[in-house]
Amino acid sequence: MKRVMKRVMKRALNWIRATILALSMLGAFPAHAVQPDEILADPALETRARDLSRELRCMVCQNQSIDDSDAPLARDLRLLVRERLKAGDTDTQILDFLVARYGDFVLLKPRLTAHTALLWLLPFLILIAGAGALLALRRRQRMAGVSIRLSEEEEARVAEVLKKEGL
Repeated sequence: MKRVMKRVMKRALNWIRATILALSMLGAFPAHAVQPDEILADPALETRARDLSRELRCMVCQNQSIDDSDAPLARDLRLLVRERLKAGDTDTQILDFLVARYGDFVLLKPRLTAHTALLWLLPFLILIAGAGALLALRRRQRMAGVSIRLSEEEEARVAEVLKKEGL
């Protein structure tokens, strides 16, 4: 009887642990801040609005999309995106409008332009510089391990100098 109770208790404890783990995993998904009154009636337009909202940075939160942000400015931007979609603008036109108004910073993934070239190229430049530094270090280590042979004349001169010094 005790064995049966132990097994039942063990299974119950495992079930509780699994439930707690599953519930904690649900909290790991991002919470979308889109309010019910913002949602468009047309599902196709709403999908486009959500896709655009994920590409735009909240100017208050800075590392969150406006789709995830609860900030009032993010809500205003979400509404603006939806208004422009209802007006018939394309996704590119909406992004261009927002970039013209707020600058490239409004995009979570900035476009490659003259102003953002360093931002895009810097990681590659750092990798190249690091590889160059590693090669130079490796060459220096190889050079330190190389023994230089003296000619017979040089060896005789060194022996003479050492003899004079008494070494």
